[in-house]
Amino acid sequence: MRKKIKLLIVDDSAVIRQTLRSIFESDKEIEIVGTAADPYHAAQKMQKVAPDVITLDIEMPRMDGLTFLKKIMAQHPLPVVIISSLTAEGTDTALRALEYGAVEIITKPQLDTKKFFEESKIRLCDVVKAAANAKIKTLKKQTKPPKEPIKITPKYSADAVIPYSKKELSMIKTTEKVVVIGASTGGTEALRELLTALPADSPGMVVVQHMPEIFTRSFAKRLNEICQVTVKEASNQDTVLKGAVFIAPGNKHTLVKRSGARYYIEVKDGPLVNRHRPSADVLFRSTARHAGRNAIGIIMTGMGSDGVKGLLEMKEAGAKTVAQDEKTSVVFGMPKEAIKINAVQKVLPLDKMAEYVINNQS
Repeated sequence: MRKKIKLLIVDDSAVIRQTLRSIFESDKEIEIVGTAADPYHAAQKMQKVAPDVITLDIEMPRMDGLTFLKKIMAQHPLPVVIISSLTAEGTDTALRALEYGAVEIITKPQLDTKKFFEESKIRLCDVVKAAANAKIKTLKKQTKPPKEPIKITPKYSADAVIPYSKKELSMIKTTEKVVVIGASTGGTEALRELLTALPADSPGMVVVQHMPEIFTRSFAKRLNEICQVTVKEASNQDTVLKGAVFIAPGNKHTLVKRSGARYYIEVKDGPLVNRHRPSADVLFRSTARHAGRNAIGIIMTGMGSDGVKGLLEMKEAGAKTVAQDEKTSVVFGMPKEAIKINAVQKVLPLDKMAEYVINNQS
């Protein structure tokens, strides 16, 4: 019988603790080993029962969640999921939590929190399961990606946003490649390592990283401060230029289109695809259609299968396709599924990806 994931819930609100307990107890793979109202009580419980995963609020009495997170990672690293009422003004705090070692961030709404959690039951349980499998010790700065909170919704394919077609609209050959990337759990750190290794004249890139909409702009801004390439949150009609990296905005699908020799971005609404918006499948399908053999598709660390079918479509359209290897992936879910259906031509460790992009940009 499969061993249950031992979960400790840390939140100063008794209502939230009870709500999360009832949600996680409904999943047969998760066992609640305790709840705590603040980090001091949590530390006492951790000494009695060693949890596999901790859910942690940031705003708490006696010690804030960020300080506690740093102590955990310094003394006894284990997967931590932040569940906090972070607002747009708190995005720096959220990104700092990722840098300190949080595997994932779930943003509590200011109102109807209990209803939100109940509607997001599948997502919450999936996040805890992904966290339990995360390779914490492989992370340099212990950073990981958040995903947007979603409601229980049918698992649409990319067909819901862009119809499938084998007809290519790409030019036969261009002088430059368009690089598209899909990433989820573990992706914020993986993207940081990849993008900081790229020179300023790298091919244009469009990235889907599963994050809530309040985080993507701050994430792009932070990357822009440390990279030679220019990084920004994607906007509708942005031209995909050499030396520019576009991060898909949270809660919007992002597509690559072509007008003459110009590749540009379309940002649009649409249903959740593979329970995500933005979806890597949508980005990859649009790139297969409009860039074809002029593209490179990269699928990185993450739980689930978003981007897998789209990467196969890119390969069939003549694009080069790459997956991050198991050793450097925090969660080897998306790459594994892509490899399984033969959508991947190259499997590379994270530190070899920048070199591959540069050597295959023309």
